[in-house]
Amino acid sequence: MPDYKCQTISDTRYLNKQMFGYHKIGYWLLFSYWCLAIGVSNGYALSLDKPRVSFLKGDYKAAIFEGEKLMAVCRDSGELDELYYILALSYLKDGNYLRAWDIFEIILNEAADSRFKEEAILGLGDVYFLREDFRRSGQYYEKLLKEHPDTKLKAQAYYRLAQVGFRAGDNQQAGAYLQKIKAEFPQNIEVRLNNNLPALAEIYYTVQVGSFSEAKNAERLADKLKERGYPAYSEETASRGKAFYRVRVGKFKTRYEAQTQEEQLAKEGYPTRIYP
Repeated sequence: MPDYKCQTISDTRYLNKQMFGYHKIGYWLLFSYWCLAIGVSNGYALSLDKPRVSFLKGDYKAAIFEGEKLMAVCRDSGELDELYYILALSYLKDGNYLRAWDIFEIILNEAADSRFKEEAILGLGDVYFLREDFRRSGQYYEKLLKEHPDTKLKAQAYYRLAQVGFRAGDNQQAGAYLQKIKAEFPQNIEVRLNNNLPALAEIYYTVQVGSFSEAKNAERLADKLKERGYPAYSEETASRGKAFYRVRVGKFKTRYEAQTQEEQLAKEGYPTRIYP
């Protein structure tokens, strides 16, 4: 197969047709009916636990393997969009940009009621960014902000647009989005200077499970969570001149990872909130 970095999108559409044997619209409809038919016959209810766990562990090949297996035994169409999103992210992180691009396109254009349309736009931008097509990647990040002005992924879009600016040599664009990040998400980003070149700290998502006025109480909860295997930590903050100590779990690259962790903590009875 030709080197993907040298392909245009028209090339990838042609390759998609060759590789998968049908257009994406037919693929989506065929897949949905196939899942429903098999699911009805064997009573299988779609469970995403295995691909979710593999994804959170960073074992993307296993997530792909488990996710693709589910395609043969799925039933609950309400879960299909999340299955697609797990697979798209896993393929992206595993370096298969062609397959990731194809699945993000399916989510965006053919899964009408998908909960992951905003994530799919961001994902398509990431595909182009990793291909070093910064103009196209920037267009997708801007599309996300324009079409979804209240998106929960705004911090990530700002961060990526700043990166696009730096990579494309547009320091004015990079600086503008850095200012937006500092103004709107002051607790989640730092800008460090090294030899007059900005090096962006990574924006991350975290799950807050408690806030205390006493440091020892926060540390006690954080230690309890660590004993249960959670990547918990406490940090000090100030509000109206008073110090508070927040207990948070994880520093995740994607909101999906944070949401998955939040669901697990909520099941154990912890009050949760995702930041930013």
